[in-house]
Amino acid sequence: MMVSQALNTDLYQLTMAQAYFKTGLISEDACFYMHFRENPFKGGYAIACGMAQLVDLIADFAFTSEELSWLATLTTPADTPLFEQDFLDALGALSLTLDVDAVPEGTVIFPYEPIIRVIGPIMQCQLIETALLNQVNYQILIATKAARVCQAAEGPVAEFGLRRAPGPAGGIYASRAAIIGGCSSTSDVAAGRLFDLPVSGTHAHSWVMAHPDELTAFRAFAEVSPENCVLLVDTYDTIAGVRNAMTVAHEMESRGQRLSGIRIDSGDLAWLSIQARGLLDAAGLEYVQIIASNDLDEQTIASLREQGARIDAWGVGTKLVTAYDQPALPGVYKLSATRACTERAWQPHIKVSEQSRKSTFPGILSLRRYFDADGIMIGDMVYDQELPPTDDLIIDPHDDLRRKDLSGGRAINLLEPLARNGVIVWQSVSAREAQTHTRTSLGQLHLSNRRFLNPHSYPVGLDAQLHEQRDRLIRKARGFKV
Repeated sequence: MMVSQALNTDLYQLTMAQAYFKTGLISEDACFYMHFRENPFKGGYAIACGMAQLVDLIADFAFTSEELSWLATLTTPADTPLFEQDFLDALGALSLTLDVDAVPEGTVIFPYEPIIRVIGPIMQCQLIETALLNQVNYQILIATKAARVCQAAEGPVAEFGLRRAPGPAGGIYASRAAIIGGCSSTSDVAAGRLFDLPVSGTHAHSWVMAHPDELTAFRAFAEVSPENCVLLVDTYDTIAGVRNAMTVAHEMESRGQRLSGIRIDSGDLAWLSIQARGLLDAAGLEYVQIIASNDLDEQTIASLREQGARIDAWGVGTKLVTAYDQPALPGVYKLSATRACTERAWQPHIKVSEQSRKSTFPGILSLRRYFDADGIMIGDMVYDQELPPTDDLIIDPHDDLRRKDLSGGRAINLLEPLARNGVIVWQSVSAREAQTHTRTSLGQLHLSNRRFLNPHSYPVGLDAQLHEQRDRLIRKARGFKV
């Protein structure tokens, strides 16, 4: 059963929507923005992803009559209807009229930046919050993990984590995000068809076990799949499996064919790959690739390469699709400004927290990125587009004594139109095109920001006017004179 875009939400979004409707706030415009507070995996960056599904959310958002009938059955603790019929009728007639801007998929992003901005009637902004975060948080996490894995591998990485993914939908979107992050292929056939992704796969241990012996299994597989023959050599004894694969490789050569590779899925991958490479090369089989799998992630791959492992390609599953060691990206969606329908001026708003790092930014937020003469990113500016910056100085939102002058560098605005008045204007790109953008964007990020251990912090700051506006609103909220 397909999940409804409109019902893919938390109940409180609907109860708030009814409150907006009943109190007349439905006519008020609002601005919300999405950001996250820490880079995932203790790294130096994240990769924007999931915006294509945000397009689907905006384009397909509607309540069906069956969904409205079901909502009408919900009751309060006092056993009265939770939703009034006039509100449900309004939901049935609802057509989104939102303006949405987003950072393109594959762009390197950082904490506290507005990566999605939503402007429009406050009830509509509220109704899409949960679905937006549900799609984008997960895909950013997986695309970032994939980018880190591919950075460590410095070679082809196949994603094959479907069997361990968080459900069918999670598997499909993990595969898409993994490709955007840099993976060369996926094992997920449904994702391959849905998103035009390259798919790959060979055979499992069960194929070998289903035959009288390993050599017979290898010969049979080579007969039926001569153009895509990768033999899994560790069902019984890995070195013996390599020798059996070598026998089959020579038999294939006599037929004018070539064994594509062998895969090792257990044991000491560094030692076994070195031994296998030596055996293959000595037998004149230098062209046969060695592929490694077995609960790999970026740390394990980096360690194997440091040990001199002779591995040409990698298969990464569980620890990629489950975002191993960080199960969720804490992305949030916050109100930053409102205006009455009869007014033109925006009223900035701020959430003030006991934890200073949870205080939000006020205004109609935009994002500008600066580059040096060599095309390397040097800093990002968050500003209120109602107060255009007068210079290129950024101020750390958590330490106003930390400042950086970005003047002299080339600058671009990162937020691009996704929808205007509810109509999609986004220039869609495929997952593989987004992967190319990921590669380009990562190439513009300094090496110090890409290292795994203690990466350098990339400068993201507020322009002076936004910093002053935020400071004034915090003082006001805390009862100080402004």
